[in-house]
Amino acid sequence: MGLLLLLTSALLSSHFHPGSVVKAQRSFTIKDIALFIEPSSNVSRDTNVILRCQANVSSFGHEALSREYTIYKDGNTVYTKTSSSSEDLLYRLSEVRISNTGKYSCKINIEGTEMTSGARKLTVTGLSKPVLHINKGVVTEGEEITARCTAHGETGSIFFYFYDDSTEIEERKVNSNQAEVTLRFSSAGIHRIHCAYTVLVTADSFKSKESNAVTVSVKEIPVAVVLEILPHSKIYEGDELFISCTVQNPQPTYEGVHLYLSQGNQLLSRGDTKVNHSSIALANDIRDFECRLQMGGVVRSDTGTISVTELFSVPTLTISPAEVFQREYITLTCKSESSAPERLDQEELTYALDPPGSLLVSEGPGIFSGNALPYDFNYTCVARAKGIEKHSEALALRPKVPVTTPKISVVGRVVLGKPFQILCQSDIGSLPINYTLLKGYDQLSTAAVTQPFQQALFTVSVDRPDEVSKFMCEAKNSHREAPLSRRLNATAIEPLSRPILTVIPDVAEISEEDQLLLICGVRGTPPVTFKWYRVGTEQPLSTTTSNNNNTDYQVHSLSKEHSGVYYCEAVNYANNVVRSERVTIEVRLALWKKLVIGGSCLLALFVLVVVSVLCFRSKRVRLDRASVSVWSERPPEEVNDEESSSAASKEPDVEYTEVVHPRPLDPTRVPLKKGTETVYSELQNSPNGAADHHDYGSVQYAELNSEQPEVNNYLLEVNHHQDLPVPVD
Repeated sequence: MGLLLLLTSALLSSHFHPGSVVKAQRSFTIKDIALFIEPSSNVSRDTNVILRCQANVSSFGHEALSREYTIYKDGNTVYTKTSSSSEDLLYRLSEVRISNTGKYSCKINIEGTEMTSGARKLTVTGLSKPVLHINKGVVTEGEEITARCTAHGETGSIFFYFYDDSTEIEERKVNSNQAEVTLRFSSAGIHRIHCAYTVLVTADSFKSKESNAVTVSVKEIPVAVVLEILPHSKIYEGDELFISCTVQNPQPTYEGVHLYLSQGNQLLSRGDTKVNHSSIALANDIRDFECRLQMGGVVRSDTGTISVTELFSVPTLTISPAEVFQREYITLTCKSESSAPERLDQEELTYALDPPGSLLVSEGPGIFSGNALPYDFNYTCVARAKGIEKHSEALALRPKVPVTTPKISVVGRVVLGKPFQILCQSDIGSLPINYTLLKGYDQLSTAAVTQPFQQALFTVSVDRPDEVSKFMCEAKNSHREAPLSRRLNATAIEPLSRPILTVIPDVAEISEEDQLLLICGVRGTPPVTFKWYRVGTEQPLSTTTSNNNNTDYQVHSLSKEHSGVYYCEAVNYANNVVRSERVTIEVRLALWKKLVIGGSCLLALFVLVVVSVLCFRSKRVRLDRASVSVWSERPPEEVNDEESSSAASKEPDVEYTEVVHPRPLDPTRVPLKKGTETVYSELQNSPNGAADHHDYGSVQYAELNSEQPEVNNYLLEVNHHQDLPVPVD
């Protein structure tokens, strides 16, 4: 008997049908193979195309089969890949071109067994515009130029054509996307050159006329296969399935008879005339079964489908509360929403957590409670009944961190009357966090922080410094009571008022060598930076930063050069520059200089008076010392009293005095001059006998004969004889 089995096995191993392999045991069969073009078989240029090769292979057990795929284009191999995966083979054509047009097919080879798909045609439309470049734009007759025509992005075998106006002058066939030619022009004038190209692809096929018809008669083989599945109806999860695949009316004269039983693409069993299989029904299993007979080129098959009623549904795992915080009390609930009560009691269905060491205590069927862990953890629920085990989806538990008491601070500085920003921030807490700004206990605004580096900033303004301490903020990321921050502690900066410039001493009393004191005072929050300026000077005279609201600028030992217009500027952290009114400083002369000048003027005046007096007296002295001749008209010797009185009453007595000023005569220097210089003095006597100079004035005739004394003497004698007054010794 053993020898007979050995001979039978050897006979079967020497005969097998294409599409199956028999080694120690037959393990697979190729049902069919197809090629699909995605997204379409007609596409435009630059489209990404996928050729999907899909093979339907049934195999025995879970052993991996080595599959060799080959992609053909127009009968030529373009791609080959060997894979042990049952997934479809994908051949990608990126940014297709006209050259990708053609008929494609794919072939699968498993351990020598091959099957080829039908051909599918891919049609690509659209060409890029060619670009022409030449190396020279101006040439002489007979001179050569180089022209290059480029078809950007195109592939394959390409014909390039070059034209002079509409006349083709050159043609090139290349296997690249550009061609270069040398052109020569024999005629003068303007030549318009352009190019074009044609991509060479497999020519379209043309169908011929039908030939004559020949009749062939084919007889059917009386063989069939029967698939039987037990139980026939109302199959539940956990039930045992009995499946049989039987050949009816087998043909002993045929060799290479093979029988296969498969579930989906999984080969369950194989045999010659009958195959049996048993398994446990599961709700998520493939429910299509096939009994397939391969006998030479003849194939028979029978299929069957089962409906499996779910014994219980896949459990779901939920958590309460929805927001979980570290070490807070939580409850996990594991439950199957549906079950088959006619086959399953609720007591038979049990629940458990996976992993078991979760520190949560079971408080009932599918209910687990305890404190949340301080770190992330994944829970899975397992439901079991009658040997069926189902797992829920994993529940990722990410316990949140309660938000800590927020800190409130100011971004930048607080300036009265100007907007500023308040920052509320907690050091620890899971996002999102809602920050609320309060003034007193009134809510002003709420900001939600949802990103790690996001900040809760609030823009406010205050008019008084005491308003700053009224701001607080609260942070909340859970149902808990929101912690409240401390009150805002910040210094409010009061903007500076217009400076008041004080001058010491008074502007009208500023003199040379005095000390000038300019005081600049403002109202506002220190520190204050003061700058002193003099009109006409761009740079400040002095810059001082003071913690007081005033400062001074001193100038020692003033001089005329310090005269000018002065003003001050002030600025504090409010960054508003204020400027005082301008003050004009005029430095006057020092007191001692005024006294010196006054004294000098008085002294000069005194000297002038003295000099004038001395000059006058000097003249009188010279007059007294000069030689003088005086003629007096004496009254008659004998005049009666009546005549005397009448004459005295009518006119005053007149005396004439001749004063002669002799001068030394230098005959060698002064020429002899005719005439004399005579000064006559008319003296009028008052009735009282004294000369009255005030009432009548005086007339003096002086004859100066300094140069001609002889003539003068002669004139004296003549005058004496002409009844002139008698000279008085």
